[in-house]
Amino acid sequence: MRLHELSPAPGSVKDAKRKGRGAGTGNGKTAGKGHKGQNARSGGGVRPGFEGGQMPLYRRLPKRGFNNIFAKQYVEVNVAELNKFEDGTVVTAAVLKESGVISKVKDGIAVLGNGELKKKVTVQAARFTKTAIAKIEAAGGKAEVM
Repeated sequence: MRLHELSPAPGSVKDAKRKGRGAGTGNGKTAGKGHKGQNARSGGGVRPGFEGGQMPLYRRLPKRGFNNIFAKQYVEVNVAELNKFEDGTVVTAAVLKESGVISKVKDGIAVLGNGELKKKVTVQAARFTKTAIAKIEAAGGKAEVM
């Protein structure tokens, strides 16, 4: 089988409706848009969610929940990603950013316990999970909360 021998399954491809190509096509003259009006115009129609002036659904429903604008945003790093550093390295936010493990520091680093750690490193971060601390110390390293 070659590229030029490929064809779609029978009945799966229909010809496009050619709008405004004469009365005999059944879609001539107004091209299925009716006579005049907002929807007959170029760029016509209403924005998504507009209900003809009636109070739209997204404004009728109550708001729910709370978004704390003062909440700290931590960048999460798994212990498996710390294997790229040499033994004895002090891993800080700046070192992680420089090596490309993270792209932004935000409000600090949170170290999670996914994966295995085979290197003896000292990790300085804002938060550690219990499993992350256990894996770092099991590998002979230290977890320091900044």
